[in-house]
Amino acid sequence: MTVPALLPSPAARPAAASAVADSYARLTEVFPSLVVRELTDPAERAPRGGGWVGADELAEAGPALDAFLAWDNAQVLRDYGQQARPDVIASFALHRYAWPACLLVTVPWFLHRRVPRIKVGDIAFQRVLGRMAVRVESFACLPGDPAAALPGARVVPDEEALRSEARAALAEQLEPVLEGFGPRMRRRKHALWGMATDEIVEGLWYIAHLLGDEQRAMAELELLLPGATAPYRASAGFRELTGPNGESLPTRDRATCCLFYTLRPEDTCTTCPRTCDADRVKKLSAEAVTSA
Repeated sequence: MTVPALLPSPAARPAAASAVADSYARLTEVFPSLVVRELTDPAERAPRGGGWVGADELAEAGPALDAFLAWDNAQVLRDYGQQARPDVIASFALHRYAWPACLLVTVPWFLHRRVPRIKVGDIAFQRVLGRMAVRVESFACLPGDPAAALPGARVVPDEEALRSEARAALAEQLEPVLEGFGPRMRRRKHALWGMATDEIVEGLWYIAHLLGDEQRAMAELELLLPGATAPYRASAGFRELTGPNGESLPTRDRATCCLFYTLRPEDTCTTCPRTCDADRVKKLSAEAVTSA
């Protein structure tokens, strides 16, 4: 599970009552590096300046995206002492945005069976502080959900319909950003949506681990992304390996490579397509010992 480098943030203030407030508060409780603030006043715009960038600005592929990429470039030079290829920098930067952005949809879906629809112009990200600001004007929920009485609610008949809403909501907010990043990454549509699949899966998988609900998340994600749901290009990809003492070690096969190997060829991610099963077992076993 790959986690973006978000810095610790102050505790979230009490959230206003909404369909997703409890979900976002719980997210911050287990992962304090990300604080989500809802924009509930119709007159309030998503923040700009002071390190904030709008998702729509990233989608425009102009000066805001240049500045966003420059931050990653400086970090790579500082941390690794070498210049990365421009497409590698762009891949790192997209990951740093998309990983938390996907949680805006997947966490409410996973925790409370509510799927917010968030327009790309209603998302802002402050990467240094680990904060996001969002406006949620509508959401989908199941029959019997008390939130169905809230403004903007749309009731769908069953779990599969709600999964369809989640796939659509994620695609709606990700597609413009993928188009903005695409030329910088030298990746075509197939690879970009493969990367989106990885961000959706690995983000919720990690948060569910913190929640102590990893197994359910893996099962839910396999239903959400079974492998034949356009525009996504891959399934959740979970499988199990056997450790040296016969223990089960959950892993997954990423649809794409994050390109970190271009900086450290010997240090690939556990779920990287380049990492063989023998090396995965070694890495996962070591992680299990460290966390015990």
